[in-house]
Amino acid sequence: MTAIRSYRFAPAPLKVLTALAAACALAACTVGPDYHGAPAVAPEAASAAAFVRTPAHGVTPTRAPSQWWLTFDDPQLNALITAAFAHNPDLRAAQARLRESRAQLQQQRGAEMPKISASAAAPRMREPDLSTFSQSQGSSSSGSSSGSSGRGPLQFYTAGFDASWEIDLFGGTRRAVEAASDEADAVDADLADAQVSLAAEVAQAYVDLRDQQQRLLIAQRTADLQQQSLTLTEQRRAGGTAADVDVERLTTQVETTRSTIAPLASQVETSLDQLAVLTGKAPGALDAELAAPRALPALPASVPVSDPATMFAQRPDIRAAERRLASSNAQIGEHVADFLPKLTLFGDLGFTAADPGHLLRKNNFSWVGVPYLQWNLFDFGRTLGAVHGAEASRDEAEARYEKTVLAALQDANGALSRYGYQREHLVTLQKVQDSAQRSAVLMRQRYRAGASTLVDLLDTQRAEFLAQQDVISGQAELLKDFISIQKSLGLGWTSNAS
Repeated sequence: MTAIRSYRFAPAPLKVLTALAAACALAACTVGPDYHGAPAVAPEAASAAAFVRTPAHGVTPTRAPSQWWLTFDDPQLNALITAAFAHNPDLRAAQARLRESRAQLQQQRGAEMPKISASAAAPRMREPDLSTFSQSQGSSSSGSSSGSSGRGPLQFYTAGFDASWEIDLFGGTRRAVEAASDEADAVDADLADAQVSLAAEVAQAYVDLRDQQQRLLIAQRTADLQQQSLTLTEQRRAGGTAADVDVERLTTQVETTRSTIAPLASQVETSLDQLAVLTGKAPGALDAELAAPRALPALPASVPVSDPATMFAQRPDIRAAERRLASSNAQIGEHVADFLPKLTLFGDLGFTAADPGHLLRKNNFSWVGVPYLQWNLFDFGRTLGAVHGAEASRDEAEARYEKTVLAALQDANGALSRYGYQREHLVTLQKVQDSAQRSAVLMRQRYRAGASTLVDLLDTQRAEFLAQQDVISGQAELLKDFISIQKSLGLGWTSNAS
């Protein structure tokens, strides 16, 4: 038989452990690294008074309004963005994720408090008659029984409260609450970022729609004018004053212009459907409201652009990345706490009586209190692996934060650069259009006077048509570049506190 050794534990370690636990509890000891903020990324750019690619003209160094689309002074665009914020499915999904994260935070906060439950029961039981059992053993040979009956059923009543409370000695639960709170803030920023993207997407789709409608109008008007010229030329040919080649050339021009109408009409319907879906409606629901052509929104005379530091503070994706970095840092402490003991207090208060009327009497009251200390001394590296995994997640979150900041700088500088060059390009396009219009007027006069050929007239008309199309497209691109600047600055979101 294996001998059982008896060990006598010295009281010193227990005293030390007790003192340590008491000290940590009193001092609100929290293990794990404290969060000291996100690392500095591109400090030279962040402290600059302006972005590197800020245009020399057309930009004002002031903070832009959050609802930047109001500067267009277009009621239909304002109504579309309002409807999108209220009904867009992606935005509603982001709002649901925010509610979910806040609910998880509420659950984590509840873990810091005791768990209390109430119970009541009325058991009814029947015990076996042991005396009958013993008599039957003695008289089994005679086959007779004493005829005694078993004991009657027992009935008693009980009611009470049970409670358990895990004392957060080393701050593991506090770190879990901290991580959940930071994650909820990150999801809140995700919702704001979804609003920024949605406002920009609706505005760009609206600009596309008005651009396509204007170019479609130009194509239809040009085709009508060319058809009139073709009809007159056919009449002249019938009278013997025009050649067949002139009719064919005009026919080619008319059909070439008409060939641009169908693709533009298709693009108009696609933009209408896109706006309908963005506002949470079925395709075709906005046709009656938006099908009538309207001019492009008016661009503000100057674009207000804040400095990089302000952009860092207001871009929701940067805020979300920073909050996730803070959350991953808190999760390290949550796992480090698993190395240390856990103290749980159990308690029970109750009343037990055979008569329900006597249940709450003082002499039927009982209580139990149990302190329970648990220390997972040997887990073969599982806790250490969890800590190392949390540290790696923190490092990944830090790298993602740095990437987000650099991408934001690239986004803002790229949008500003495109806007500046597009302004210059649009000026050139407008000069081309003015020249093409003057050339067309002069050529028509020369053609009527017989000083130029039909080929020359057709060339100038074709150049005028293309110049008009290019100016409309250039104006639309400039508007979309303006929208890109607002998106890159992180504008367009509203507070989601609720």
